[in-house]
Amino acid sequence: MVSWFKKRRSPRRHLVLRTRGDTGGATRVDFAELAPDLSTFLGQAAYLQLGYFETLTRGIRATPDLHEKDVLSEAAAAAYTKHRGIVDLIREQGEEPTEVMLPFREQLDAFRQKTIGVRQQETLLSVYITAGMLDDFYLALAASYGKVGEQVAEILSAADDRQGIISIIQRTIASDEQWRSLLSMWARRLVGDTILVARTALRTPALAGPDQERVEPVFTELMAAHARRMDAMGLAA
Repeated sequence: MVSWFKKRRSPRRHLVLRTRGDTGGATRVDFAELAPDLSTFLGQAAYLQLGYFETLTRGIRATPDLHEKDVLSEAAAAAYTKHRGIVDLIREQGEEPTEVMLPFREQLDAFRQKTIGVRQQETLLSVYITAGMLDDFYLALAASYGKVGEQVAEILSAADDRQGIISIIQRTIASDEQWRSLLSMWARRLVGDTILVARTALRTPALAGPDQERVEPVFTELMAAHARRMDAMGLAA
């Protein structure tokens, strides 16, 4: 199984958040005072990827369609590869990965359970939307951790192989127009819970006054990227 997960090397995707840019009209956000300690950052990031992997593998078992199984297998493999990459970084810090991830299991499992839909299509949309938003957020946050943060950014910037999920959603919409409004409403429900996970990852999750103003450009960009993902699927943000 390990060789299966490592056999594919896809082109890296580019960071969409302007907060990490250095040129043009980009907006840089200094997370240094708001970012959690390195162990917390790595534990959360690693467990999130493990959660995506688990949800996608459940989707593989749930669908009888061989093409969908293949699509979900690729996305699951990408999530697992990212998880293992961050786990390796945790070990390089001299810590045990399971102990570092454990404090966040309950919260992140509850989040994942809340975003699992009644229907397979809803769950796939959940992975695409929530993983996309949180990958972008942790990419922006990674700038606070020096060389280790750069390594995390490289891991998270790797191809996520979720393009096939877009095709599944598009075919679903084409099969019955009622799916469009149902999935659009489902996606809107996901956004609030996902933003809450991102905010609670910060050292001061309540965020008010100057802190709120400091990070607002990042959340603005998260929402802009979310709108682009919705457009790509033919759904209203």
